Amino acid sequence: MSNKTILVLNMGMKSIRSMIFDQNGNKLAQAALPIVTSLTGEYVTQSPEEWWEKACYVIRESVSELGNVSVDFLTVTASSSCLVCVDQEGKALYPCMMVSDKRAGEESRYLESLPEFAVVRERTGLDADPSFMIPKALWIKKQEKEIFDKTDKLLSPNDYLLAKFTGNYVTDYMNALKWHYDAEEKRYPSELLKQVGIGEEMLPRVVAPGTFVGRIQSRAAKETGLSTTTEVITSTYDAICSFVGSGVAEKGEASDVSGTVTVFRAVSDLCLLKDLDGIQQIPYYEGGLRIVGGSNNLGGGLIEWVKQCYYQNETLPYERMEKDATEASIGAGGLVFLPYLLGERAPIWDGNARGVFFGLERMHTRKEMTRAVFESTGFIDLDMIAAIEKTGTKVTNIRLSGGLARINLISQIKADITGREVQVLSEFETTATGAAMIALYGQKVYSSLKEAANAFVQVRMIIRPNQRNQEMYKELYQLYKETYETVKPLFPKRMELTEKLYRNKRIKIENL
Repeated sequence: MSNKTILVLNMGMKSIRSMIFDQNGNKLAQAALPIVTSLTGEYVTQSPEEWWEKACYVIRESVSELGNVSVDFLTVTASSSCLVCVDQEGKALYPCMMVSDKRAGEESRYLESLPEFAVVRERTGLDADPSFMIPKALWIKKQEKEIFDKTDKLLSPNDYLLAKFTGNYVTDYMNALKWHYDAEEKRYPSELLKQVGIGEEMLPRVVAPGTFVGRIQSRAAKETGLSTTTEVITSTYDAICSFVGSGVAEKGEASDVSGTVTVFRAVSDLCLLKDLDGIQQIPYYEGGLRIVGGSNNLGGGLIEWVKQCYYQNETLPYERMEKDATEASIGAGGLVFLPYLLGERAPIWDGNARGVFFGLERMHTRKEMTRAVFESTGFIDLDMIAAIEKTGTKVTNIRLSGGLARINLISQIKADITGREVQVLSEFETTATGAAMIALYGQKVYSSLKEAANAFVQVRMIIRPNQRNQEMYKELYQLYKETYETVKPLFPKRMELTEKLYRNKRIKIENL
């Protein structure tokens, strides 16, 4: 069989990237552009038209770099739980409601009150958090009736982009879980959807990851520089792709992928669990995996925030940031940082929470503040581990990738705080490699995910925890947890006040 090539279109929270690999895991070409995110109060949105325009550009650039080599397959991976409304021509009618968009709180509470939802929650183990798709769709139905009436399909970013390439509306069952899809019984929650007035025909057809969707349409081929012979294959959303791309396969092995958000998941051999206390279990039937864990709202995005606040004028901001944090003492001189700048998803699920520096003193400088933010990324991991281990799955070691893995001090801090061996991967873009692995495995280019991992995944560095530091961090972690519990009742009060004072303030963020 000839050496197959695959183009992965990877749309994260802050950029869209086109990366082309061959089946041996070699990166042949790549291109990227930033994506604009708009924040207005509880609204967090992006423009689907911008996605497509920039997708066409980065694909053209990477295909041009590839030269005469043809692209056999294309797959798309993007954030889940983001809602796109399209009309009968596939045109987006409204800005995409991103996963961290919190405006559907009232709709969430309404769903929780329905007896039909109680049945769905019992079956799926998922609540009606505003980050999920049904609350978002209900908000559109209630608040933007004209838009809803024109809507033909309700899609995730993955689904939207797949349709732009092929004209077919499909989603994978992992993305469909955000609609409270029952992956065991292979069906949407029909009774609940009927009760709330959302037609099931508005949702895309559900298939397995690795499924052939169609070939590139002529119009999309013209706009992207691809061939109409290129086959479009489903993968799934970015968090799961990054997990697979980490090469984690054995029970207890965990993956920390810290791009804009931190995605922390582990392999479980337990049966499908219902009560997971803030995390989720995702089945990947074809890969023989049950994946337990979750995603928060900011991981690497915390470091971008620090850069914007304190290091904008530095020539080498990340190097200076790491140097400053190294020069600060463990525990940042008694300074604790709660990293909830956009509220928080797993494992605390507190949309009202916000960032807090606790213990700030006159002696503290940007060094201690930067160190405290660095240490909060380790506390995020320890929170995830605690939630995972409540299920009975022990986390033995952690594979680390994403932008934060480029900062060695953060890797060491994560090892020290969690008390686990950290394996830093050579390829930081595990989301793209995981999407490629899922698609190529689904198309039988590989006989197993392990074979795919042998081609794509390598460990660059192994970091072991410092026992003395770990003992110190145990006490600091308790202070971190107590700080959150103490200020937690104040967050809703603050939210009410800021909503009153700054209701119409709009912010654009090009780099989260």
